[in-house]
Amino acid sequence: MLHGLLILLGCQLAGETLARATGLPLPGPVLGLTLLTVIMLASDRLLALVRPVAQGLLGHLSLLFVPAGVGVVGHLATLGGQTTAILIAVIVSTALAIAVGALTFAAVARLTGSRDD
Repeated sequence: MLHGLLILLGCQLAGETLARATGLPLPGPVLGLTLLTVIMLASDRLLALVRPVAQGLLGHLSLLFVPAGVGVVGHLATLGGQTTAILIAVIVSTALAIAVGALTFAAVARLTGSRDD
């Protein structure tokens, strides 16, 4: 399990390093995830090492949102004047994400020839 975690963190570090060294307009974690995907496609052994760690992290993903929630509650006074704008942004972005997800699903279903029986 430790080896899988080291692979995940190593890929993120490599992505951060690459992003800062090259000035690419992509976040380091995105580059690291791309590197991790390539590595796992190339090696079934590394996939087997990373899988239990990834499943564990995904199983407890909700815990990673606790610090963000605490930060928001800790800065309510600062955010007070922006409440309406934040609320509108959250509602609009949620609606857009749902719409894009539904349209993507419909497009993929159409491309693969799936039918609603």
